[in-house]
Amino acid sequence: MIDKGTTLEGRVALVTGAARGQGRAHAIRLANEGADIVAVDVCAPISTTIRYPAATSAELVETARAVEDSGRKALFREIDIRNLADLQQLVADAVDQFGRLDIVVANAGVLSFGRLWEMSEEHWDTVIDVNLSGTWRTLRATVPAMVNLGNGGSIIIVSSTTGLKATPGNGHYSASKHGLVGLTNALAVELGEYGIRVNSVHPYAVSTPMGSSVDMLTFLSEHPAYLHSLSPMPFRALGAPEEVMTPEDIADVVAWLAGDGSANMSGSQVVVDRGHLKH
Repeated sequence: MIDKGTTLEGRVALVTGAARGQGRAHAIRLANEGADIVAVDVCAPISTTIRYPAATSAELVETARAVEDSGRKALFREIDIRNLADLQQLVADAVDQFGRLDIVVANAGVLSFGRLWEMSEEHWDTVIDVNLSGTWRTLRATVPAMVNLGNGGSIIIVSSTTGLKATPGNGHYSASKHGLVGLTNALAVELGEYGIRVNSVHPYAVSTPMGSSVDMLTFLSEHPAYLHSLSPMPFRALGAPEEVMTPEDIADVVAWLAGDGSANMSGSQVVVDRGHLKH
């Protein structure tokens, strides 16, 4: 057992969508806290409806290199989280290599824009299949191993403020992120007896390739009446260079949820938005 108040030394964390953005920040921060890392990313375009550039193999290698530079071990693999068999094989390999699995950060997700009654089936299916069903497959692959290992642990599901309050132009994304709240809360109840905690994180306005999509700007220029739904964050953090948050800002919260400082939290929706939802 690891004493309360220590870092994540000796633990193993699996992070999806780890090649760049929030996923990379989570992987590096958890490694800096002492965890070995299993890093997953598809590293390829998955649909023409996702118009910002996909992460690359080189970016996933860079994440793994950063983890190793911190003195921790990294197992990285290119996997589409819509493929359950590949995820299950990865988990088996990770347990063989590291002997445990303590933390899961289900971070991978995609975003596109369009009004619900105008979008194609591919727009809808891609976002739902990756964000919601892909997260379920991540959990389906990892939870049995965590239960069997008997070490307890922490699962952090990365949702969005859009999973708590819908915004126009991405109703499919909102539906997927609301669905993650349901997964979080149900799994928290189901896993309580095993000492595994499950919480969701809900960021807003994070500077990432997905969050900076030109597709969003195009959509808003075509439908300016929707601009009111994207209200600014009501305060700017002291010392913050940007009006938006960085992936590292969200990684601070993920690291806390992964560790013993949040040991009494499960089934919580942790909002990281500088007060946006209260504005």
